[in-house]
This record gives sequence, structure tokens and C-alpha cells, in this order.
Amino acid sequence: MNAQSVVDFAVFDLIADALTTQGYCILPQLLPPALTHDLYRRVARLDEHNDLERAGIGREQKHQLNENIRSDETRWLDSENNVDQAYLNHMSDFRLAMNQRLFLGLFDYEAHYAHYPSGAFYKRHVDAFKGQSSRILTTVMYLNPFWQTQDGGQLQIYDLNDDSLITSVEPEMGTFVVFLSEQFPHEVLPAKRDRYSIAGWFRVHDPLQAPMI
Repeated sequence: MNAQSVVDFAVFDLIADALTTQGYCILPQLLPPALTHDLYRRVARLDEHNDLERAGIGREQKHQLNENIRSDETRWLDSENNVDQAYLNHMSDFRLAMNQRLFLGLFDYEAHYAHYPSGAFYKRHVDAFKGQSSRILTTVMYLNPFWQTQDGGQLQIYDLNDDSLITSVEPEMGTFVVFLSEQFPHEVLPAKRDRYSIAGWFRVHDPLQAPMI
């Protein structure tokens, strides 16, 4: 076992403990810095080349655009791209680690890049309604160098029972957030400059749902 493996195990233990006790975990750094910067360059290039699409709400037949709820742009990660695949490999390790520690039965992972242009936002919502979705854990990886509080774009996480604000997360480069998808309403405040991230969801197998292609 090398030193990197020891660090990884310690981080996974910390995340599992936080998910058990409070349902969410916020880390200032999860991935190697070199990969984090590669991911930033990748999404910035997608933005520069207009390879991102306006994001909608709902899935499949229920998918629709609604600029009153969200105004970001997204693109799903591509397993044929080396940078995207490197991130997906880390998330595969993450999935196995959480299954070993928490017995969640996580089956797969889906993720997209997100770009919030100046003024863009995402109103309060939940990523999974209880008993109606296969999404179990939500992840967010932030890709914004030199972000300042006055730049806006904070992730606001609320209590499901009384709507009180639990925490506000600055979308700083390398910050990684994971929380139980059904338990935490959240929103993205309007950004005042380009804001980049990767949003992802670990899912359990749903026999009624068509397989991902």
C-alpha cells in the first residue's frame, strides 16, 4: 500500500462518517491538483467553443427548459475523453469506497459539466424525491480559480424540515461537496462571473429504468 492509498482511505473514512452523522460533507480538496486544473481547462474550452447546452429540468419525456428556475449550461462527461475519464475513474473508486463503508448499493454514476454565466442561477430544488428516484448521493466539484465571495455563485444547502440555511459553500477551485440527494434542498445564487463545476449523482439500480447509453 502506498502513501497515496493511505490518504485516500482516510479521506473516504472522513466522508463516510460525515454522511452518517450529518448527511453531507465538504472538502477543500479531493482530487490531485493537476487533474483539477485539467478539468477546469476542459470545461473552459467547452464554453469557449460553445459546446455547452442550456440546461433543463426533469428527465427524458418530462425534460423542459425553464429560465425562471435555472439558467446554466451543461454537457455530460464523455468517457472517450481522457480528462473526463480520469474524473470518472476517481468517482468509481469513490462509489466502491462508499459501498464498502455504508452499504449503499450504489450502482452507477452520471455527471455533467455546468457553466453559470454572469447572472445565472438555479433556484431551490431537491435532486431526488423520496421513493421516486434512483439518485442517492449528489456530488459537486468546483473548478473556479481565484474565486472571491463577492463573485456570488454560492451553493446554499437548506434543512429539509424547516427550510433553514445549513451552510453556504464558496465554489472555489478544488472544493468537493457530497450530500444525500433526497435530504437537502439547495440552490445556486446568481454568479457575477463565469462559474464552472461538475455536478454528479450516484444511483442505485432501478429495474424499471432503461439502462444508460
